[in-house]
Amino acid sequence: MPHASLHPPRRATAPVLLWDVFCRVIDNFGDLGVCWRLSADLAARGHRVRLWVDDASALQWMATGALERTWPGIQILGWEQSQDADLLAQLQPADVWVEGFGCEIAIEFIAHDVCSTRASGQFPLRPPTWINLEYLTAEPFAERCHGLPSPVMSGPAQGRTKHFFYPGFNARTGGLLREPMLLDLQRAFAQDGRRTAWLSQHGVDVKDGEMLVSLLCYEPAALPAFLTQLDALPTPTHLLVTAGRASAAVRHATRAAQTGGPPALRQVRITYLPMLTQVNFDQLLWACDLNCVRGEDSLVRALWAGRPLVWQAYPQDDAAHLVKLDAFLDMLGADSKLRAFHHAWNAQATSTSTDALPAIDLLSWSQTIQSVRERLLQMDDLATQLISFVQKKR
Repeated sequence: MPHASLHPPRRATAPVLLWDVFCRVIDNFGDLGVCWRLSADLAARGHRVRLWVDDASALQWMATGALERTWPGIQILGWEQSQDADLLAQLQPADVWVEGFGCEIAIEFIAHDVCSTRASGQFPLRPPTWINLEYLTAEPFAERCHGLPSPVMSGPAQGRTKHFFYPGFNARTGGLLREPMLLDLQRAFAQDGRRTAWLSQHGVDVKDGEMLVSLLCYEPAALPAFLTQLDALPTPTHLLVTAGRASAAVRHATRAAQTGGPPALRQVRITYLPMLTQVNFDQLLWACDLNCVRGEDSLVRALWAGRPLVWQAYPQDDAAHLVKLDAFLDMLGADSKLRAFHHAWNAQATSTSTDALPAIDLLSWSQTIQSVRERLLQMDDLATQLISFVQKKR
């Protein structure tokens, strides 16, 4: 079964805890992607998880079988159900609440728990450990704020305490999501023709000498320049474009080329991929020579893949994403060319020339990513740290 492949045989991590994980989908399903990976990781370690989400539709392709309840240890519930008093009365109280990215648990859910814990002899008096799982960033405030308490000053939970939990890239943060078997599976993927077989299964016929490039992006202004740059390389490129906004952006760029824009591509072949499960997305990254990724979840998976990568941060009108980008590049120890490429890729200008994109240097970029990956592997992963943090608080 695909959902068991990232973990060793199920074993309980003592003590077994019941987790309520809350997620509200903003856009692009990145929030759900992270919350689902965390939920699946916790469940595979023997814990029980209830995932409360306002739009679970993406799990239909992201985690096959999730909506049909075939993932042991995970129950998916609608956000509106967290306000259903009759349903809540039937549920066992959780040991841990995890607010995904400050989504704020429904006041009705909190009030029910507070009232229940006050009911004599009905429920244990210990309230759940309350975690605010924050967005991933390399900015310095993440390590300063990681683990800090946040007293609840009003409402039905007045007097309780949340704790900030920041994923991150050094030992003073909560680490990164990484399943126990991930590296073993990656090594196996590189052997016995599995890479070629996976590509063939997804409709990708690879010709000798082609550079494989994956593309998961928003709508970077530099995309036409990037395609032109790939087309000018001495070796051909096969671009594997993920479904959704990336496919729409590439189709728009290539249509523009046919109507008076840059010349048509001659050295670049394009394959438009279907929606991929999280497991298949990992394998896409393992299969490629260069990975262009966006947002949070795909960045972490590209780091574990250990291949050269280009990251597009979520664009913000006030350019706050560029501060986040620079912090990430500082963490990487990126040289001037890798920085310049990222700045051009993340620019929001209406036009970008090929001169603004430094030459792709797979060898140098690979050395940078490999070095960072080895350092990150010395840290405990996010689920391990989160479990330890909760156990200490309890």
